[in-house]
Amino acid sequence: MYNTYKYVASIDTSKAIQPAPMDSIIVATIFSAFGFCSFIVYLVHVLWLNGENRRLILRRQGIEGPLPALLLGNVPQMKRMLPSHHRLMSLFPYFTQWTKRYGQSFLFALGRSQFMYVADTNFVREINCFTSLDMGKPAYLRKDRGALLGKGLITTNGPVWYYQRKTIAPHLFMDRVKDMTELMVEFGGELVKSWDNIIEANSGIVDIRVDDYVRRFTSYVISKVVFGDDWQKGMEIFPKSLALINAMSSPTILTGVPFYRYLPSKNNREIWRLEKEIHSTIMGIVKKHTESETACKDLLQVMIEDSKGNVEPSITADEFIVDNCKDICIPASEVTAVSAIWGLMLLASHPEWQTCIRAEVSQVCKGGDLNFDMLHKMKALKMVVLEVLRLYPATAFVSRQALQNLKLGDVEIPKGINIWLWMLELHTDPKIWGTDSEKFNPERFANGISRACKSRQAYIPFGLGARVCPGQSLDMTELQVLFALIVSNFSLAIAPSYRHSLQYALLIEPEFGVNLLIQKI
Repeated sequence: MYNTYKYVASIDTSKAIQPAPMDSIIVATIFSAFGFCSFIVYLVHVLWLNGENRRLILRRQGIEGPLPALLLGNVPQMKRMLPSHHRLMSLFPYFTQWTKRYGQSFLFALGRSQFMYVADTNFVREINCFTSLDMGKPAYLRKDRGALLGKGLITTNGPVWYYQRKTIAPHLFMDRVKDMTELMVEFGGELVKSWDNIIEANSGIVDIRVDDYVRRFTSYVISKVVFGDDWQKGMEIFPKSLALINAMSSPTILTGVPFYRYLPSKNNREIWRLEKEIHSTIMGIVKKHTESETACKDLLQVMIEDSKGNVEPSITADEFIVDNCKDICIPASEVTAVSAIWGLMLLASHPEWQTCIRAEVSQVCKGGDLNFDMLHKMKALKMVVLEVLRLYPATAFVSRQALQNLKLGDVEIPKGINIWLWMLELHTDPKIWGTDSEKFNPERFANGISRACKSRQAYIPFGLGARVCPGQSLDMTELQVLFALIVSNFSLAIAPSYRHSLQYALLIEPEFGVNLLIQKI
């Protein structure tokens, strides 16, 4: 009897601790609802509240802007404003319209990324004077342009950037550029010879698209500077880099399509292929340098040696070398080339300045070979270069990001806010540059940059502050050498086949190239 009772009791107890089927469904539903609600709260926080909180801090300080959509920010509005034909000041019509409505500083959003547009020279001055590592390059730059720029000098921040800057910048300063001038003259002479041959074969004036010739010149120079005796092998990366730039002409930050760069689309597969080939080419040259018994005195050797130093775990030795090679070669070649192409178009449009430079070169050189000291005596030539960079800066924006909460002047900038300075707005503001601000007038620089406009902060073709381009002396000298050699040997005019249209991808460049009528003098 006792055993029977014990067995029955145990059965009843086991049944009592099992929940009814309906109870299980209710519990599962509660957990599912809780999980779904948590996910929604997370999405709202990530997609809206984070950005809205940052915007609120700036709105309380009087900085307003257009209302962004939840996922795409202001991208849909920007697309609706795009013109069918691009002219100098119509590349970014939304900024022009928003400036009229909200002033020279306003907010906008690209997807989840929050931006502060700045065209106020007082604010630009604050950025220029800000030296703390709390402000650096935006995180989206490395995400969007990672295949092109990697973790090199252009995209990194903090101690990693500082170490790379300390390694590379001194080798691009003026005292080193002085020794490179002979090299520039040599390669510029090759361009002159190639045009001489074309003109001789055609007996007269020739219609030449100058783009590829100019790119070859800038590629030669920087390849020699970086790779030394292996410069010819280094030349292999430049057409691949240009193809990579073209393949990445639509950055996801401007399209508002999240995670697109991870999808195995045809275009992305091409980007990955080119990135791999460029990496392989550079590492092949590195291997040859490493195995050489005598270390070359080129910039690559400096990077190889410093890659063994105390960089940081976030960047490997190979990344340090390859990514910085790309960060030097690609901008120094392509940015300088685009500036030179625009400059030749402007000189062809203004023959009076060709005559002026031609006379100056003749007077200073007196029939001798061009050198660095002669360049510094050519005032008109420098004025032309400065005006070209004012009207046609190859890069559209100077970009920064608040890496911590910081203060610029009287404005508190919350962590994560991106800052964009639109160069064209600063470079052509009639209130700063005068009523002829959109016209080619090198004479405005007759007494230097500070006398050319009402604010020195309105001229920033090489960026500003701690992140100013370390290669600006190299860029300026290349442009001066190229213009001096071409104008002293040829007469330039705009070809009937030339179509003036600007396009913006990575750089602001001529959409259909530049065709000139070239005649031997």
